[in-house]
Amino acid sequence: MKSLLLTAALLVAACSLALAQPGSGGPLPGQSPTAVPLDGGASLLLAGGVAYGLRRLRAARRKQ
Repeated sequence: MKSLLLTAALLVAACSLALAQPGSGGPLPGQSPTAVPLDGGASLLLAGGVAYGLRRLRAARRKQ
């Protein structure tokens, strides 16, 4: 029980003290937003999910 309370207290303290980017509210008016390349990571995650799903399906078919 003590470890659960300690973990919860540390989590609350860390979340209350964490400031990712203070003062950053996005681009100012008239400025273009920064381009963020999301395609590379998303396609890798998608390919990994497909590979994992196929592996699980093959393993399930072998058990039958």
